[in-house]
Amino acid sequence: MSALPRTEPIRAAVAQLHPVPDDVVGNLARIGTMVREAAAGGAKLVVVPETATTGYFIADRLDRLAEPEDGPSANALAALAGECGVYLAVGMAIIADGTYYDAQLLFSPEGKRVATYRKVHLFSAEREWYGAGDTPVVVDTPLGKIGLSICYDFMFPEFIRRLVDNGAEIVINSTNWISNDFQRGMGWTGAAVESLARTRALENGVWLVMANCTGEEAGFGSLGHSCVCSPSGNVLASAGDRETVAMGDIVHESEALSAWRGIATYRADRRHEVY
Repeated sequence: MSALPRTEPIRAAVAQLHPVPDDVVGNLARIGTMVREAAAGGAKLVVVPETATTGYFIADRLDRLAEPEDGPSANALAALAGECGVYLAVGMAIIADGTYYDAQLLFSPEGKRVATYRKVHLFSAEREWYGAGDTPVVVDTPLGKIGLSICYDFMFPEFIRRLVDNGAEIVINSTNWISNDFQRGMGWTGAAVESLARTRALENGVWLVMANCTGEEAGFGSLGHSCVCSPSGNVLASAGDRETVAMGDIVHESEALSAWRGIATYRADRRHEVY
């Protein structure tokens, strides 16, 4: 794929699904259906949730569910990206050098894996399950420079800012924001998840594509609200709380965006001498 004109809309899609624990074959089939739907709707970038091929609560099964970054599931996803002619980002549990990682793999329209990002910020019991990554990843593509992230990374604004300082124009996030009755009572809801995505887009002046899970697993409910947000924090598309594909258009250069960036000079206005 050659570089697209900066004024041409780039359709980005989120594939919000319920990954069934231990059902790799079924999950890959559901991902395939949703990616093909997105591609038929004109998507050039499709983002799929965290640990989408295996389900999230798999600590006791990582020895048989985690795969190499070029293993059977990755090869199937690479072929899917090539078939559909899209950049495809998928959250997967991988194994490398004897260590398990919560990872996000990015595949190209040519059917190749172009990046693997290992989750830097591990949440709660994840620290017992996975090794922590230590490298921010930004990939230069014909769609623009894409910064990779997973779930809990969003809680650390300095990490997302690092991606943007490293050139990211589009930040993608594969996630599984979960909640139970207590957490929902404290305000951790789908609306909060969407607001978090909007804030990260707004404060950094970047396009943001976040794909979350939906459904129930191990007594927790995934909050959904996968979304595509503009650099002004505007939600261009939201998946609500059901299994669906939602799409919005990224336009890197427009009169409206130029006018907005003339007002929203947040990054330039930082006071490095103060903080």
